[in-house]
Amino acid sequence: MENFKMVAKTLFGLEEVLAKELQQLGAQQVEPGVRMVSFVGDKGFMYKANLALRTALKILKPIHSFRAWNDRALYSGIQSIDWSKYLTVNQTFVVDVTLSGEQFTHSQFVALKTKDAIVDQFRDKYGKRPDIDKLHPDLRINIHIFNDQCSVALDTSGSSLHHRGYRSATNIAPINEVLAAGMLLLSGWDGSTHFLDPMCGSGTILAEAAMIACNIPANINRKEFAFEKWQDWDNDLFDTVTNSLMNKTREFHYTIKGYDKAPSAVMKAKDNIKNANLEDYVTISQENFFDTNKETEGPLHMVFNPPYGERLDINLERFYREIGDTLKQGYPNTNAWFITGNLEALKFVGLKPSRKIKLFNGKLEARLVKYEMYEGSKRAKFQQD
Repeated sequence: MENFKMVAKTLFGLEEVLAKELQQLGAQQVEPGVRMVSFVGDKGFMYKANLALRTALKILKPIHSFRAWNDRALYSGIQSIDWSKYLTVNQTFVVDVTLSGEQFTHSQFVALKTKDAIVDQFRDKYGKRPDIDKLHPDLRINIHIFNDQCSVALDTSGSSLHHRGYRSATNIAPINEVLAAGMLLLSGWDGSTHFLDPMCGSGTILAEAAMIACNIPANINRKEFAFEKWQDWDNDLFDTVTNSLMNKTREFHYTIKGYDKAPSAVMKAKDNIKNANLEDYVTISQENFFDTNKETEGPLHMVFNPPYGERLDINLERFYREIGDTLKQGYPNTNAWFITGNLEALKFVGLKPSRKIKLFNGKLEARLVKYEMYEGSKRAKFQQD
């Protein structure tokens, strides 16, 4: 099978994490960019990337690029592609557009021009044209224009890869699965200690933590990928790739626990863990984190997403002070990581973070922070070392 270039889209701050994932999977010519990583692989690797990557939102397959300084140049550039390689008159398609620069400013106009160029080509050749289907198209076409540079790519994934297929129930402010996986990988989580999410909500961080610990492919529970509707879809190759990935899963010898004080959140989290077939690895109980102490011997890895006060009505100063007090008093020998979009609230924790990483939670600028809770005093820890 021949190799070709692909582009994996991701969230701001996760580019290096995704690049490392790609290298570990066996991608060639891995090059991080802004919110994306380009790489080279064959069709089997395209299937593998969609199944296994934890921090990718989409995998795009570029097929053509050209200069488009006006709408006529855009039309002729799209028409220069032989669309019968990718689409038949009886199939459906949709066009997604991303614009930056001053040449084109209306994405719907660009989508319409692209659609016209494609359907005109089919009408001229066959007297018939493929239809648009925005919800379940046979082919999803991605147009990216930066100033006058137009890149045309096929979307191999379909719906965003954060739709893992296990989350049927969510709480008020669920965290994106790709962001959750990125936080875990940035925190160094690898399944070699006990794990706790003390404010687990609908269980997303717990599910992603269990899949990382057991090396289970991130998107094994997904119902479909866009490439399954392509003309060159190879079901046998896909099965081979899937079986190969599942043969690399590993045993996990520690505990993964989640707490939430809301009974409704606990029920939702349990449902989602069950949907992901991870009940053997994850236990969830109704607890108020501020009333708990560390239950396990040895090091503990903690990652959580506390309320920001954006969508949940809380007293931020008291809440974040209680986070700090609970960690200090009840969780020795713990690496505690959490994300917050409220940078002011961090000063109430009363602890100095050893790391701060800039991320975005949706459109909200956030920080992933790390607090190292030592056994005994920090001074004693350094004297001992």
